[in-house]
Amino acid sequence: MTATLFPSPVWPNVPVEGRAGRYPVHRIFCVGRNYADHAKEMGVEVDREAPFYFLKDAQAIVPTGATVAYPPGTANYHYEMELVIAVGAPVFRATPEEAQAAIFGYASGLDMTRRDLQLDARAKQRPWDLGKNFERSAVIAPLVEAAAVPDLGARRIALSVNGDIRQDAHLSDLVWSPVELITHLSGFYHLAPGDLIYTGTPAGVGAVVPGDSIVGTIDGLPDVTLTVGEAE
Repeated sequence: MTATLFPSPVWPNVPVEGRAGRYPVHRIFCVGRNYADHAKEMGVEVDREAPFYFLKDAQAIVPTGATVAYPPGTANYHYEMELVIAVGAPVFRATPEEAQAAIFGYASGLDMTRRDLQLDARAKQRPWDLGKNFERSAVIAPLVEAAAVPDLGARRIALSVNGDIRQDAHLSDLVWSPVELITHLSGFYHLAPGDLIYTGTPAGVGAVVPGDSIVGTIDGLPDVTLTVGEAE
């Protein structure tokens, strides 16, 4: 094997409840505008013909409980509470049945966003990368295997900042369900273990500042927490 010229970071990984092994993270797909009320508060409409996506680098992963410095280049740093899907089998051009079988597990996650940069890019019809795909912007709690989380749609998803509830909805409010997302996304990618899908956020997003404490909850899953640190 040819040696690399510079050290290469290892793939991040996520603990799995009840398992000794951990889930490796290779790619992070994120779904935009997957709750109608959130799309409305952002001044846009849901595209009900098909979901759309943006990506975050695997190195954006941050474990729950971390303190993350307020990121550079923004004055409007937002939380977005999300259900995360972990793919557990190779799947390409999946049927709904194959998509369901490919779900390894679920987790609570935060899609942290430099909102001012995202909105500026959106207004100029440019990609969202600076607003979305930045260091330490994908926070995640331990995974729970899918079999232990039945009746997913009935579960509450919520988020609080310093103890005040800011987001409060149910997973049944998702425009595109986990099975529909995998069915659609696998038409464009060979999905495989190591792929995470952040499924979108409900209404109630907002800014946080250094010192704020974020707690995100989904019934039946471990909480995801984050403390906002001072800017570097």
